[in-house]
Amino acid sequence: MTDSPEKLALIMGLDIPDFDRIGYYGADYGTMKPYHRIGNLLFLSGHVAQIGTEITHKGRLGQDLTTEQGYAAARQTGLNVLGGIKQAVGSLDHVKSIVRTLNFVVCTPDYEGAHKVSSGLSDLFVEVFGRERGLGGRATIGVMALAGGVCFETWATVELVDGCP
Repeated sequence: MTDSPEKLALIMGLDIPDFDRIGYYGADYGTMKPYHRIGNLLFLSGHVAQIGTEITHKGRLGQDLTTEQGYAAARQTGLNVLGGIKQAVGSLDHVKSIVRTLNFVVCTPDYEGAHKVSSGLSDLFVEVFGRERGLGGRATIGVMALAGGVCFETWATVELVDGCP
């Protein structure tokens, strides 16, 4: 096992987007910047389950999508968050901890598995960063709609190591 999340992501074969090369897709959703940094805290704008311009999971949990499909959407979103971290600070090795995520799940009013969907994101972070660094606080909110028909969106706050560029 390696202590380098960057090396581990390579070993795992994760397909992390290079937003410096392809551009952060969030601009397609309105006026925003991909991240904002204050000292050692990195605030990432919304990330969704999207590859390039294609939304990978559209629909509503409890109606169009299963919990397993929602979990996969959250995991894809997590890959995009990792890409956002790399865009902001150059390497996953600069992450001291995932502080928290705020997750939005498009679902029917009676759907009770939103927390299981968000685990797709949390589980990925634990796999890449380890439990101590990768498991932060988390809240999940069921919503009626998100832009473009996505079923999952997250905001993330990341603590960076001291001296991070």
